[in-house]
Amino acid sequence: MAAIIVALSGALVMSACTAPVGSSVDYRQVDAPLPDDVAQQLDDVLASAVRLSGSSGGVAGVWSPWSGSWTGAVGTVGFDEGAAKVTPDTEFRLTTVTSEVTCTVLARLVDAGVVKYEDQVADLVRSLPGVEGITLDQLCRNTSGLADYYPALRHAFVTNPERVWPVRELVASGMAEKRAGAPGTQWSYSRTGVLLLGLALEQRTGRSMSDLADQYVFGPLGMESTTLPSPDVTAKPAGALGGYSASPVGGGKVDCAVVLDVSRQSSSMGGAAAGAVSTLDDTKRLSEAFATGELLTEATARDVWNTVPPGATSPSWYAQGLGGMEFGPMRGSAGEAPGALTAAITDPETGLTVVIALNNSSSGAEFVRQVAFALASIGSKAQPASDRELPLVELPWSLEQATANMEQLAVCPTPEEPAAEG
Repeated sequence: MAAIIVALSGALVMSACTAPVGSSVDYRQVDAPLPDDVAQQLDDVLASAVRLSGSSGGVAGVWSPWSGSWTGAVGTVGFDEGAAKVTPDTEFRLTTVTSEVTCTVLARLVDAGVVKYEDQVADLVRSLPGVEGITLDQLCRNTSGLADYYPALRHAFVTNPERVWPVRELVASGMAEKRAGAPGTQWSYSRTGVLLLGLALEQRTGRSMSDLADQYVFGPLGMESTTLPSPDVTAKPAGALGGYSASPVGGGKVDCAVVLDVSRQSSSMGGAAAGAVSTLDDTKRLSEAFATGELLTEATARDVWNTVPPGATSPSWYAQGLGGMEFGPMRGSAGEAPGALTAAITDPETGLTVVIALNNSSSGAEFVRQVAFALASIGSKAQPASDRELPLVELPWSLEQATANMEQLAVCPTPEEPAAEG
């Protein structure tokens, strides 16, 4: 009987290859650089982000379809002598943007009839007490009540980054923390939930999350430079951004004088929630597809952006979707992993897209989100090409607000070099 169940599961999963998929949105991207004055502003924000975050380098891209595009690269991939310069093709860690991949896999399996959003985790993950009443949907919407395992383990991650962590150990760590509330009653950010979702989908399909991501997201989007690395491969991909973090000293504080090199690390610290590695071009494709529901049926795409408010402490224009958030008109994610900060956001109406990656995690996810907001503010005002019109992109923040927030959130900025004497 078990063999029959496995065979049926495999057949269902393979049938998802033929599930209806929405057509790609054509934003008619102008094939030209953004105007020089816009590019200079973007260059300045990226350089400021690298300095304020204490990174050795960073890479970013802004695509304003009505005007043009810009990619920027600042610094080197590491602090070691002779480190290669960052380029627009440099690979970086996706951090919690990875959750968009895992939750898109869930949505595609829902489209294929393999699982349902309301399926109970307790029915899919064997021998894991304490998950009663939690649904797959809640894991992606951060309403499961489960705490995030990352804050309590941040010190262990950055001081021993090559350790391979079993998924169940990380899930158990998150479950041991105080819960935000009963399932479905309270929003609380939790990468524990996305790790648990990955475990549930693996057990339901009999396949690894890496395989599922390849089939349902990376392959269809042509993301040939994006992977979910094996946990036992700790070497940094050749030429990729390294990773750094100020040493934690407890109470959420760090010692900026002690910078830890976490470039060699196991993807198991983030796994299905934050373990992927990508590039600017690939992350742009992911962000656009995630924001528009390109890979999903129309009904499922609507479900993804049936949002919930993320609590009283967040701005009223933040809203939680299935695996990502809305920030005013823009959709996407911003996150932290050991030694990395990454954000990717897209306006599904106009196609305005921003991707930013830095290689020092000390300042946290909110810092890189504000960097993305600053870049989006500049890109939204780029003047249109001669045959195009300037769309109305109503961002609920200003460039001045975003850059001021960057300054305020910077934990261990690199000191500014004194101006050269004339």
